[in-house]
Amino acid sequence: MPFFHIAILTIIQGITEFLPVSSSGHLVLVPLVTGWQDQGLVMDVAVHVGTLAAVLVYFAGDLWRMVLGWLGGNWRRRDRQLGRALGFYLVVSAVPVIVAGGVLYVMGQAVLRDPEVVAWATIGFGVLLYAFDRIGITVRRVEHMTLGHAFFIGLAQVLALIPGASRSGVTMTAARWLGYERPEAARFAMLMSIPVIGASGAVAGFEVWTRGDPIVHASAALAAALSFVVALAAIWLLLALLRRVSFTPFVIYRLALGGAVLVWLYYLA
Repeated sequence: MPFFHIAILTIIQGITEFLPVSSSGHLVLVPLVTGWQDQGLVMDVAVHVGTLAAVLVYFAGDLWRMVLGWLGGNWRRRDRQLGRALGFYLVVSAVPVIVAGGVLYVMGQAVLRDPEVVAWATIGFGVLLYAFDRIGITVRRVEHMTLGHAFFIGLAQVLALIPGASRSGVTMTAARWLGYERPEAARFAMLMSIPVIGASGAVAGFEVWTRGDPIVHASAALAAALSFVVALAAIWLLLALLRRVSFTPFVIYRLALGGAVLVWLYYLA
């Protein structure tokens, strides 16, 4: 695959992985619109490595608190408890989607990669994001997370297996419904991505290893580096925006994208 194609695909992946607009939906649509070949498993692994590294770097402080929470040591008791609880909640939230994703992986999920499914999911889940962002109160922070809330948001994350739904989008929607502030909803959604991206990247990496494909080469290195830089910028931008605006700009983008895809499928294709 030419470097230009790799750059475009990984930039799209890096931007959309953490914004509530669906990275999987965009990656389904790009080959359809451009006629480019699928990026392949090696590129998937590289992009997963880059985006995972970005979220680990940005939220290094939260991760360090979780580690200290489990290890204990000379640290304030309340901080240890909060760090330990947050780590536990991330594990709980990841269980539903990992189980459901494993079932889909065994059964095959080609039916979900239909552009029409992507378009309707982009619109439908965008409407839900708008509705719950409007009616949800804004009083809770990640420090107020409970086991029930973590599991509920984890259940919502299962819907992200539908391309176009958006993993970030459905988890932020669920968090807003429960009353979490917008930046805090985004923060927990991004922290939730760590076990999920890690698990999906490990599955893709195992497939690459069993096929005997070379994992480390120039294209993969470029994809990992680009996705890291772009994803890191996307995380910073999203959290900065949500301190000032609602999710409405992302909803408008989703409606426009979904509508454009439906017009193209029904009238122009």
